[in-house]
Amino acid sequence: MTWSASSRGARQPDNTAFTQQRLPAWQPLLSAGITLPLFFCAGLAFIGLGLALFYSSNGIQELEYDYTGDAGAGSCARCAAQGQGRAPPPRCSCAWDFSLPELFPGPVYLYYELTNFYQNNRRYGVSRDDEQLSGLPGALRHPANECAPYQRSAAGLPIAPCGAIANSLFNDTFTLWHRRRAGGPYVQVPLDRSAIAWWTDYHVKFRNPPLVNGSLALAFRGTAPPPNWRRPVYELSADPNNTGFVNQDFVVWMRTAALPTFRKLYARVRQGNYTAGLPRGSYRVNITYNYPVRAFGGRKLIIFSNISWMGGKNPFLGIAYLVVGSLCILTGFAMLVVYIRYQDQSGEDDDEDD
Repeated sequence: MTWSASSRGARQPDNTAFTQQRLPAWQPLLSAGITLPLFFCAGLAFIGLGLALFYSSNGIQELEYDYTGDAGAGSCARCAAQGQGRAPPPRCSCAWDFSLPELFPGPVYLYYELTNFYQNNRRYGVSRDDEQLSGLPGALRHPANECAPYQRSAAGLPIAPCGAIANSLFNDTFTLWHRRRAGGPYVQVPLDRSAIAWWTDYHVKFRNPPLVNGSLALAFRGTAPPPNWRRPVYELSADPNNTGFVNQDFVVWMRTAALPTFRKLYARVRQGNYTAGLPRGSYRVNITYNYPVRAFGGRKLIIFSNISWMGGKNPFLGIAYLVVGSLCILTGFAMLVVYIRYQDQSGEDDDEDD
């Protein structure tokens, strides 16, 4: 079989510098004069950035309280004992009292923290239906198979929202009270619970299904709440812009954590007389104790924290930069010693050859 000249020409690439690989090329020569300054400069840059991050993180103030309810440890021990071995646990309330001798500077963020809770488990992480959470009516009635065994209720109704992540929604609640003077009355501190979720989650990923006759409850008619929920999803809040699949607490919880110990934002303290922070005085946090953690060996914490230019408290990031910078400096010195030593030997060999 022979090929004609025209067919061979049709298969050849264009005669350009790019297709014929005639473009000018440059390959760096990594000599000691280039490599050593690069290591030292990179090391100094990493160390400088690491010091800035580390001291900035240490300047962040935190106030935390473990309210898991160990025996004899605060008023929450009674709630933990009442809920031991009962699912769901009974409603219970406890409190945490603390005092601030001086201003706790703002902006102040209120977090809850869980330990030994593996939201990064593979089966747990995929146990959701993103189409259902985006408000598609068809997905609302036909949950994805990944949601099993929280796909349908015992009566055969589709669960909305389905899956293990939604079923394990954190449902403890907190209120903050302040007393300026000893013996004076407690005044409730306003907690701003709006915009605590990621903007993309709240405005893009999560959507309620279309209203039926102007009612969200009718849109969810024919569905069942997750087994561990005490109320349906359309009753998560009295605010119509903060209920259903777009409830801020629900959206925050559905963004799963990468580590077994994690914090999630509950509220901000930035309204009224507390825009500058928490003034000195006595405080009380009233806790509605609903969420069981002792069955899996977990712990629950409340954390008040402020932030800096780098965000929340995170000493690991600064330490990581310091370690990498120090390794670059040490590597640079090791290469410098090797270079000086073998350069001298190379010079002696040249003299012997002469």
